[in-house]
Amino acid sequence: MRRWTSWLLPIAATCAPVTATAAEGNALPRLESRNGQHALIVDGAPFLMLGAQVNNSANYPAMLPEVWPAIEKMHANTVEVPVGWEQIEPEEGKFDFSFLDALLPQAREHNVRLVLLWFGTWKNTAPSYAPSWVKLNQKRFPRMINAKGEVHYALSPHYRTTLEADKRAFVKLMEYLKKNDPQNTVIMVQPENEAGSYGSVRDFSPVAQKLFDGPVPAPLVKQMKKKPGTWRNVFGADADEYFHAWSIASYTSEIAAAGKAVKALPMYMNAALAAASGRQPAMTYASGGPVHHVIDVYKAAAPAIDIVAPDIYARDHADYMAYLNFYDRPDNALFVPETGNDKDFARFFFPTVGKGAIGFAPFGMDYTGYQNFPLGAKKLDDETIEPFARNYRLFGPMQREWAAWAAQGKTWGVAEPTDPKAEHTQHIAMGKYNMTVTFGQWQFGTDKPTGNPQPSGGVAVAQLGENEFLVTGFHSRVYFGLAKPAPLESMMTLRVEEGYFDKCKWVFRRVWNGDSTDYGLNFTDREQVLRVTLATYKGTPPIPVGNPN
Repeated sequence: MRRWTSWLLPIAATCAPVTATAAEGNALPRLESRNGQHALIVDGAPFLMLGAQVNNSANYPAMLPEVWPAIEKMHANTVEVPVGWEQIEPEEGKFDFSFLDALLPQAREHNVRLVLLWFGTWKNTAPSYAPSWVKLNQKRFPRMINAKGEVHYALSPHYRTTLEADKRAFVKLMEYLKKNDPQNTVIMVQPENEAGSYGSVRDFSPVAQKLFDGPVPAPLVKQMKKKPGTWRNVFGADADEYFHAWSIASYTSEIAAAGKAVKALPMYMNAALAAASGRQPAMTYASGGPVHHVIDVYKAAAPAIDIVAPDIYARDHADYMAYLNFYDRPDNALFVPETGNDKDFARFFFPTVGKGAIGFAPFGMDYTGYQNFPLGAKKLDDETIEPFARNYRLFGPMQREWAAWAAQGKTWGVAEPTDPKAEHTQHIAMGKYNMTVTFGQWQFGTDKPTGNPQPSGGVAVAQLGENEFLVTGFHSRVYFGLAKPAPLESMMTLRVEEGYFDKCKWVFRRVWNGDSTDYGLNFTDREQVLRVTLATYKGTPPIPVGNPN
């Protein structure tokens, strides 16, 4: 495996072009981790997915003309697209890949990469995308049984007949990719979608109950640092959900492993989330899915799953940040494969990439006419798309560099808060220095931050050297300060360059100074990237500064 020094890119470094056809000797995309940091490697270099997920029913050739205009307007470099089991195997043993025959070449023409979403046994916990010959044969493909002994809507994870049928179709999909996608246009695959079950904490069928009454598998006992025993003895009140999570995770991992044996693309599972604070009753969310409090179960049960990822539709700032923190782990690369497509969600791009995420994707980004309001926007028009588009225009030219800096753990980000206690201010600790970001201030003067009319501000920063930073954002003011100044030690902003990246090289435009820096660095609605050099000296700071640190 290559060492991370390969990705330590200086400000003027060259890097691999972001194309759908470039390849490092056709090397497969892969996820690399070191010291708790992660990078998605595509075409031989770190890659940041500036993503968009299309609507569920946009996965037919006739719909693609209504997809690409929205993707182009967004400036996305990656598109997440469903592939339904019923779509490729409408009759058992007879496979139809005509959608992929259309999708792959069109993605290459539009210079975007793809993430395929396999809707198989579970799609939003239900078998809605399973073929009719699966849905209608309950004897061969049993559904779960709830605690009352009633037949539940979700397919059970405890029957080999279902698993083998799903796995066979998924392997056929991966065989298709191996044969028809040597360019690696597809860079990642999601087996299943928002697995779990609503209304029943687990399967209570006799087959499931026998397993539940047996011993907890050794890998989970080790992962959770428990003593061996039955599920109830080991996990008490959590036993039912942990058992269900293990069952679904191990089922999906077997499918993923079979697919990887054909073409070893990175694979992830997405989560329909539980409440960010407290424990709500398991009957009221997707029990058994990769919600935040069972991530350790998934890590033990699903070695073939590289990432568990949150689908975040929470508009509340504190909840959104909590979900990012839950899934940002040394053993789990942060990835937000779904988020709301309303304007206020765009600002969460900044803390997401600031935490080193490998990608971010709002859901429902096409013109096929479906809107998932109130989770997302009421309508998808230019005004709705623009906040996401400007983020992607801003990061597109430097996405390779940003992904490399993130892989070193040298990036941070904030979004405008909604909690009144935050006083329209966010703080970032960066070792020797800290950063204060305020929202709703004039560019000149020391007025109190009052917040933007609608939450829209965000800032991301990368450390390039001991005293050098790259900063960008919208609708915010940035102040640098010393974290622990020595007696009579002050900080100065030595130089602030505005510029941009072109073919992976920093291009200088101008220097900010005087009024432009005396009251912090003010980001408006303009797409601006700043390279900031700081220094320290003995003495008092210049006046005026307007710095709240």
